[in-house]
Amino acid sequence: MIGVIGEALIDLEVAAADARHPVAHPGGSPMNVAVTLGRLGSDVGFLGRLSSDAFGRLLRTHLAESEVNLRWIVDAEEPTSLAIVSVAEGGGASYAFHVDGTADWQWRIAELPKEPGLDAIHAGSLALALDPGGTTVERWLAGQSTGATISLDPNVRPALLGDRAAFRERLERWLAFSAIVKVSDEDLAWIYPGADPGELAEGWIRKGRKLVVVTRGGEGSLVRAGGESFAVPAAEADMVDTVGAGDSFSGALLDWLSRNGRLRPDDLGLLTADEAREAVRFASKVAAITCSRAGANPPWRGELD
Repeated sequence: MIGVIGEALIDLEVAAADARHPVAHPGGSPMNVAVTLGRLGSDVGFLGRLSSDAFGRLLRTHLAESEVNLRWIVDAEEPTSLAIVSVAEGGGASYAFHVDGTADWQWRIAELPKEPGLDAIHAGSLALALDPGGTTVERWLAGQSTGATISLDPNVRPALLGDRAAFRERLERWLAFSAIVKVSDEDLAWIYPGADPGELAEGWIRKGRKLVVVTRGGEGSLVRAGGESFAVPAAEADMVDTVGAGDSFSGALLDWLSRNGRLRPDDLGLLTADEAREAVRFASKVAAITCSRAGANPPWRGELD
C-alpha cells in the first residue's frame, strides 16, 4: 500500500465571471494525490485529520468514493480548512487560505501509526510545513524512511509560509529522508530565487535522491534519474483550469512506479532513465486530463484512453 499524509480541505472555487456563486470542491494537495492513486487503481491509504462538520463529511465521502482506504483517518474536533481559489480567464488559479485553528495542522504523535507497513509515503504541502503538527509529521516521516520510500512535493504556498530562509531549512531536512522529489519551477523560484532548477535537481541526486522531477507547466518536465538528465514534454490539454494538476501528476507518477516494480526502496534504486521517462509521460497525461476539468478532478484508469 501507498500512504499519503497531509491536509484535506475545501477549495471554494470562484470564477472570474461569477464570483457570487462559488463551488465547493474537495481539495488539499495530499488528498488530491491520494484520490488520484485511488482512481488509478493503486492500493492507497490517506492519513489525515478530518473534521466532523459538513465539509469534513464531504471529504470523507470524496475519499471513499475514490477508493482511498480511510483506516488511518483521525476524527478531529476542529473545523475544516478552507482555500479560496480564484480562477482567472485563462485557467490559472490563485489561493487564499482560512486555516487558523483548523483540523489539518494539529497532529500529535499518538495519532500516527508506528508500523503501518507501507511501501511508500507521499508528503509535502502545508501539513508538513505548518506547526504545531508539521514538526510531528516530519519526525514520523524520518522514522518511516528506513523502510518505506518517501515521496516529497513541497507545493509552496508563500502566503502561509512566512520566512523564506526558515522554510528552506525545513525543506533541506525533508530532502534528507526523501527518495523521490517532485517540485514545480514556480516553487523553486520562491525557495531559491535565481537558482537554476536543473542544477538544484542535480545536486539533490548527488546527495542520494533517486528521482527528481521539476515540472514547468506547459513546457514539460526536467527529470534526473538513472544517471541521466533529460526533458519530457507536457501532454496536450484542453485547458479549463490548473487546480490539482500537480497533485495528479504526483499520484500518477507513484502509480506508474508501483505498477512497474520500481517504488519500494530497493527497487527504486534500479530505476533506469528510460523507465523514468515513461513514468513522467504517464504522469503528464493524467495531469493534462485533470486540467481539462474544473477543480481537482483526476481521471479514473478507465478514462485514460
